[in-house]
Amino acid sequence: MALQFLDNTLRVWLTGALTAAIVFIVALLVRRVLVSRLGALAAKTTNQIDDMIVDLIRETRTWVLFVVALFIGFAQLTMSARAATYFQSAAKLVVLWQAAVWAAAAVGFWVKYYLEHRTATHDRASIAMISAMGVGAKVVLWVMIGLTALQTVFGLAVAPLITGLGVGGIAIALAVQNVLGDVLAALAIVFDKPFDVGDTIGVDNIVGVVEHIGLKTTRIRSVNGEQVIVGNADLLKSRLRNLRRMYQRRVVFNLDITFNTPPDVLERIPRVVEQIVTSQKPVQFDRSHISSFGESAIRVETVYFVLDPDFKKYMDIQQAINLEILRRFASDNVSFAFPSRTVYHEGPLAKDVAITQPPELSS
Repeated sequence: MALQFLDNTLRVWLTGALTAAIVFIVALLVRRVLVSRLGALAAKTTNQIDDMIVDLIRETRTWVLFVVALFIGFAQLTMSARAATYFQSAAKLVVLWQAAVWAAAAVGFWVKYYLEHRTATHDRASIAMISAMGVGAKVVLWVMIGLTALQTVFGLAVAPLITGLGVGGIAIALAVQNVLGDVLAALAIVFDKPFDVGDTIGVDNIVGVVEHIGLKTTRIRSVNGEQVIVGNADLLKSRLRNLRRMYQRRVVFNLDITFNTPPDVLERIPRVVEQIVTSQKPVQFDRSHISSFGESAIRVETVYFVLDPDFKKYMDIQQAINLEILRRFASDNVSFAFPSRTVYHEGPLAKDVAITQPPELSS
């Protein structure tokens, strides 16, 4: 009669142990080969997916491989129902734990990848927020794995627990809906990036530089010097103008000329204005036309582009254009019009005279 231990012969025990050892050694070799070969291939590509896969394989724990090898090797043993249940439950727990480690490693990989790219821009708000989101994602992940373990391994009903958490979560969300709205808006700002820290933005009647993007508010240093604090949700509901991302500035200005200007002189004015505008740098001239006849003047409309978003540069160019227009008009005897109105009095007691006076004095 063959020697037996725990209802299994010595031969069965040795076969199971040898199978477990072979499976464990093969698993270690496969992990090592995959890490080295895939790592070398991933280093040659710009795709981040293969790098993540290499990291996940590297995060496979040795003791997890050992437990899996034991489960495979000793699966052929004759066990009592209670022992088999414990053995299978332990194996499920190990597999769930390893799955959680892989998922957490994937989250950590993408957080690290994002932070490496954001560090170069010194966007501290995005860095802090993404780090916090990574921690929150890992917490949620481990909670889900724990609930799965309670359901599949220990046979506990987690539906009532999830329902209770859901009802409690709804109550909390209703109580802090304004705060949650600002937090979600902060996430939208981080990912959609309508602006970054250091950008000059315009929102409603506020124009200033973004100093800080928080979870609830964004702080803007206005051009007047004060710090304006705006809720993130209110900020995204407004029409934002990111002035830093403006690559050129469109300028429209009008010149009002008197009606007694000779037509040949008037015809030359758009060409004169074009010469004055194109002499400035960096400027792209668009057009200059006699656009309309007003109540007291002939209007010349000019459009050009300043190929630099700097406001001071634009003002310097416009000032130079205005001064040169004054000089050229003075040399050509071209007069600027001012608001006026000619009133004719007719009747038996009125003389045939024409009185020119400002509009506010007319009758």
